[in-house]
Amino acid sequence: MSDSMERLYQAVIAARDLDPAASRTARLLKRGPSKMAKKLAEEAIEVVIDAVNGKPDAVIRESADLLYNLSVLWAGAGVRPQDVWDEMDRRERLLGIAEKLPKVSTNKNSSQSAALVPQDTAATRASRRPIVALQGGRAGKRR
Repeated sequence: MSDSMERLYQAVIAARDLDPAASRTARLLKRGPSKMAKKLAEEAIEVVIDAVNGKPDAVIRESADLLYNLSVLWAGAGVRPQDVWDEMDRRERLLGIAEKLPKVSTNKNSSQSAALVPQDTAATRASRRPIVALQGGRAGKRR
């Protein structure tokens, strides 16, 4: 998948300087982060609605739209796909492939909050949770 995302991202970058009247990508990039974020959110909602309604073909189509709009947002924000893959690799080392980082804890007496990020040590790698994959809609350990 990362190869496909990289090709999509490169196509978005190449379209950056095209005429916005002729290129949807150039138009989105020109309209700025608010418009890009709105389009990304719209596509995410469409994926969710189609998934809830049990329409796998529509989920596939809308997911492709979602990934396109994500790559446009990345390009507009100066984020490369490799940056995301590197973060996913870092998280896997810390928590396992199916995990995301814990939510940010906040202190009511402080205006600043810091993300709870475990150190990447041999002890954390050894104690991380096992890789979990969804099988038939239920979680099960991978072998």
